[in-house]
Parts: sequence; C-alpha cells; structure tokens
Amino acid sequence: MKDILARKSVADFEADIAERGGLKRSLGKWHLTALGVGATIGAGIFATTGTAIVGDSLRPGAGPAIIFSFLLTAVACGFAALCYAEFAAMVPVAGSAYTYAYASIGEFVAWIIGWDLIIEYAVGNIGVAIGWAGYFRELIGHFGLDLPAWLATDYRSAHAAFAQLAAGGAGDATTQYLASAWSGAPHVANIPIIVNLPAVLVVALITVVLVIGIKESADANNAMVLLKVGIILFFIAVGVFLIRPHNWTNPATGGFNPNGFPGISAAAAIIFFSYIGFDAVSTAAEETRDPPRDMPFGIIMSLIICTVLYIAISIVMTGMAPWKSLGTAEPMITALRFAQGPQKLISASRFIVALGAVIAMGSVLLVFQLGQPRIFFSMSRDGLLPPFLAKVHPRYKTPYVGTILTGIFVAVFAAFANIAEVVDLTNIGTLFAFVLVSAGVIFLRRIEPDRPRPFRVPWVPITPLISIAACFYLMWQLPTITWIRFGVWLVIGLVLYFTYGYKHSTLRLKTRRGHSAA
Repeated sequence: MKDILARKSVADFEADIAERGGLKRSLGKWHLTALGVGATIGAGIFATTGTAIVGDSLRPGAGPAIIFSFLLTAVACGFAALCYAEFAAMVPVAGSAYTYAYASIGEFVAWIIGWDLIIEYAVGNIGVAIGWAGYFRELIGHFGLDLPAWLATDYRSAHAAFAQLAAGGAGDATTQYLASAWSGAPHVANIPIIVNLPAVLVVALITVVLVIGIKESADANNAMVLLKVGIILFFIAVGVFLIRPHNWTNPATGGFNPNGFPGISAAAAIIFFSYIGFDAVSTAAEETRDPPRDMPFGIIMSLIICTVLYIAISIVMTGMAPWKSLGTAEPMITALRFAQGPQKLISASRFIVALGAVIAMGSVLLVFQLGQPRIFFSMSRDGLLPPFLAKVHPRYKTPYVGTILTGIFVAVFAAFANIAEVVDLTNIGTLFAFVLVSAGVIFLRRIEPDRPRPFRVPWVPITPLISIAACFYLMWQLPTITWIRFGVWLVIGLVLYFTYGYKHSTLRLKTRRGHSAA
C-alpha cells in the first residue's frame, strides 16, 4: 500500500519539465477564460436543459425553478473551482486533476483520477459530437438541404424508432426521420449501414486544428466563444419581449416550482453536464505564461460568466413557453416555436439559435479534445501509459500522437453511440474527479504546509469538505445504472494499472535505482 501511494512531489514535476522539455507557454488569462467558457457553454445548455426542466421516467423535472438548479450546481462547482485554482497555480503542469492527485495523495489515486478523466473528456466529447451533428442537420435544413437519415444518426436510435412505428406506436416527425434510417439504409451482409457522418467529420476537423498548435487552437476557440456568447445574448434579448409571466405561475402545470426541492436537486444532477468544462482550463497549465496569476482567474471567471448566462437563458426559456413543452433535445428552439410574437422575428431567431448551437458545441469539442491528450501526455511521462503518448510534435510542439488517437476514439464512438448513454456517465466521472481534487487540497495542506501557494483556498478544510459533500449529493441523484457503469469502468482501469502502470512507473523506477545505488 505504501508503494502504490508514493507521491510525486511538485519539485519532481518541475524537474521532469526541465529534463524532457515542456509544452509551449503562450496563453494569457483571457485565453484561459475563453477556454473555460468555450468548454462549458455547449451541449449542456443547448440540449440537456430540456430534460432537466421536464424530467423523465427516472426523475422529476424542476420546471421554471430550474434557475435554482443552476445555482445549486454552480455552488457545488464553485467550491471545487477554488480547489482547482489552488492546485493549478501551485502545480503549473499539464494533467489537471491527475497531476494534482499525484502530488497530494499518491500514484494509485492519481491513476484512478486519470482514468476517470477519460470519462469527462473523451466520453463526454462523444456526446457533444452527437449533439453537434443534430443541430448541424437542423441548420442546413434552413437552406433546403438534408442528409439521408442513415448518415445522420446512430444504429440504436434508428432501430428503436423503427420498432416503435412497426408496433403501431405514434410517431412525430423526428421518430419518422430516425425510422427511415433503418428502412432506407444500404446493407452489407443483411446489416444496415447507419453512421453519424457529421459527428465523425467535425471531430476529424477539430483534431487537425489541435495538432497544428495550442495558440492556433486557442485563437480559433476565442473566435467561436465570442460568436456563441453573442448569439446567446441575442436569444436572451429577443426572448425578454416574448415572455408570458403566466408560463411561470400557471397552476395547471404546477406553478413556478412544480416538484419542489426533489425536482430542483434532480435537475441539478442533470444540468451538471452544462458545467463540465471549467476545469478544462487547468489542463493547459503547462502552456500558460503566468500560471500563478492566470490559472485561478481563468477557472473562476469562466464559471461566473457561464452561471450568469445560464440563469438568464433559463428565465427567458421558461417564460416564453409552457415548461412541460420544453422536454426536447433543442429546448431553446422549442421555446421559440411556442413563443407568441412576430413570426419573421421568431423564424430568424430559430435559425440564429441553431447556428449558435453548432458554434457552441464546436468550441466545446475543441477544448475537450485539447484536454484529453494532455492527460495522456502527463500519465505517459510518468510511465503509467506507453511512452508514445508523450511524444511532442517537433514543429508544432503539441502532443500530437495522443491528440490523433483521441480524435480517432471519439470519432468512432460518435459515429455509432447514443447521446443518452454518455451524459450521465460523464457527469458521475467528473463529479468523482472534483471529489478527489478537493480531498487533495486537505492532504497537501497537511503534508506540505509551507509550500508556496500563489492562490490559497479559504477556510481549509471547511471549503474542500463542502465541495466533497456537494459533489457526492449530486452523484447520489444519478440513476443506479450510471453507478454500475462507472464501477465497471473503474475495474477496467485497475486491471490496466496493475498490469502496466505499476510496473512502468517512472517514480517507482527512480526509487528502486536510488535504493540499488545506496
């Protein structure tokens, strides 16, 4: 146990960078803020908010009280953000929560959190790519263009829709479109060929941009962030004039808070997907010009900006349409569809929102695709993963092998997976990472109390303990099947650690060489 809980000190991380060379430092505090906003505002607010408002068969919805769900989740994330900020300023190394766990709790926990982060970045990005493809199809529909259904959805969604119609069930336009993928797809050996082509192509494009360079990637993200924030502000500005207060207070639909605190807390666990991303700022610590000053600013400022925008959007959305009608994958567009006002304005707004969703999810894809290879990069540099994942491109100075492999992984699964299967798994994985980072602050304060901390979490251990409790509370709101899938994922990770990582750990090999020399 002592062996697998060996810690890699901050000085060891700094020595590794000096010996092997690090990544190019070119990002400032507003680059980091834009990365955080770019990663955070995306599939969550554009897609999962509808489910959080209306609920589903497993949990009640929040209704117009969704604003309190956003506040509840923001508080939980805020405490975790403070813990991330302390580590990011003190340990300016690529790897995010993985690196922080290695420096505070030890190698075994670092491996668990590194493996867990794959759920947040790679698996989460599969869901984002699928959501992006759906909005892209709707966007090109405004130009009279359409993709064959078998090139724009996944196998299981198409089969479920076809089975529903074949059994005589009612089907709306979306169900009929998905069913046509099953009936109209070409076959190979009696197997229908159904693939989400837009999801594959956008991941391929993002991967190319990320291989070229971090500065170029950050500049592209900055442009997308400015565009999508502008479009969100446009939706809010238009929606303010389309609000009908009766939609908030209608007793026939349960009023403002139809399901009480159970509905608010259940919705908070769903919309946590809307907040995944602010911690992606910490993955770029090794590429930041002044980490002690810029990392805390970027992490906290991106969280504040996103929370304000989320609350404004939810107020407008639930005021424009009856909240029970918003349970779609495109709740903002649905709200405009139900809105009463000038039809030309509403039609133009629907187009702009569809465009905004495509841009928003594109920037999320970029930032998450940026984060995952840097997790691989750090774990490989520590010997816990094969060394080729730590290769840096000789010209672009980016971890290009990990970037390309991540792109292939995300593209392949995005081509065939269902978005509902990845959102809850991403949420529980990220919440677990927040728990371990918060615990790491307490451990490192006890173990190395005198280490310089450019940014300090206030009221330790109270603040980290609140963060841990809040994250566990949100995890508890997730369905049982999500816990089972998460447990299976961790078991697979443990097998890989003890068959490869434990044997090749550079920290352990250095320790053994030191003992041999003595």
